[in-house]
Amino acid sequence: MHDPNQFAIETVTSAILKDVVQRFWQVDRRDEKCIRETIIPKGSVEIIFNLQDDSFPIPALIGDRAFKLPRCFISGYNTVPINLQVPGRQLFFGVFVNPIALKKIFRVHGKDFANQCVDLTLLDVSINSLWHQLEEQQNFKQRISIFSDWILKRLPETSSHEKLFDEFLTTVSTSLNSADEVSEKLCYSPRHLSRKLYELTAMNLEQTLLYRRYLRSLDLMHHSPLQLTEIAYACNFSDQSHFTKTFRSYAHMRPKEYRSVKSHVSGHIFQD
Repeated sequence: MHDPNQFAIETVTSAILKDVVQRFWQVDRRDEKCIRETIIPKGSVEIIFNLQDDSFPIPALIGDRAFKLPRCFISGYNTVPINLQVPGRQLFFGVFVNPIALKKIFRVHGKDFANQCVDLTLLDVSINSLWHQLEEQQNFKQRISIFSDWILKRLPETSSHEKLFDEFLTTVSTSLNSADEVSEKLCYSPRHLSRKLYELTAMNLEQTLLYRRYLRSLDLMHHSPLQLTEIAYACNFSDQSHFTKTFRSYAHMRPKEYRSVKSHVSGHIFQD
């Protein structure tokens, strides 16, 4: 099984950085065995650096599309699982970023990252230098400092309205359950809001609301003792069948099956 001691995470507390970055994480494994990792959709946009400079790229599968992981890439809003064959030696450094900030920094719509792992060096040549700087550091804290310095030089201005948008997209909550409630909160007409959401996530408003219910259920499976029937109710699914069908459409497994194999990291399944 995956050793939790090999995984580190740090939430951003800097008021300046919080407009762009939510959390940093790192996985550092030095095992002999390869593992299979399945990452089900978890509603995040991440910049990820594979700092294990080996000769063999990591094979991956998104849906039915096979590819090799770039050493620096963006993983966008996914609606299907990602499957990886991870070698025994693994050093990944990752950054959860806000979707609007990402668009401003790289000038590419978030929808273009959905269900993909896009090579970041194709968008910004400075990423090559950043990769080398991160690879040279000895620990997680030093890598956070290096990335923070890099992003602060590119820090976009974020309006209060845009911050509301990012909060809506990155907060797991069922407090906004209808198109009208979200439209009122974000001060857009439902039609305009749907177009805006599609640009950022490749999902329209109704799809985004259903996705948020799924994400809420995923969060409760990790951080609450609730039974699955109680989770379905708490996430405003019409019934248990609707919950199971929705969860399976994203995770490609039933909620009961996921709960039996889930790891300490939400959305990640590890198998020897």
